[in-house]
Amino acid sequence: MKGINQIKNAKGFTLIELMIVVAIIGILAAIALPAYQDYVAKANATNAVASMSGSKIKVGERYSVESTLNCTATATDSDGNTLAAIPYCEGTTEGAITYEEGGITATLTPAANATTGELEWTCALTGTGAVAIKNCTI
Repeated sequence: MKGINQIKNAKGFTLIELMIVVAIIGILAAIALPAYQDYVAKANATNAVASMSGSKIKVGERYSVESTLNCTATATDSDGNTLAAIPYCEGTTEGAITYEEGGITATLTPAANATTGELEWTCALTGTGAVAIKNCTI
C-alpha cells in the first residue's frame, strides 16, 4: 500500500526534468535560427531579382529599338513620344538595373552577345547576409 500512496501523491515535474526540456529547446533554437536567417536572405534576394523582371524587358526593348544599353531614351515611339525611363536603372550606358530588398541589393547587368545579338544578363548580390541563389552570385 505504501507504493500506491506514493504514486498518487507524486504530481508535477522535477527540476531535472524541466532543465532537460529547456536544454533541448535551446539546442533546437541554436540549430533553427541560422537556417531561418539563410531562408529569409534567400527570399529577399529572390524577391529583389524578381522585382526587376519588367525592367529587364524594357532594357531589352530599348536595346532592340536604339541598339544601345543606355537607360535614358534618345528615340521616340511611333506617336512621337520619348520612351519612358526604365525603373531601377542606374542611368549608365551599360543598362545595369539595381533593386534593394531587406538589406540585400541585386544588380543585373546586360551584355550584348556579338554573335547572336541577344542580351545576356549577369546577376550579383551584395549586402549583409547575402546568400547566393540560382543563377545569381555574391
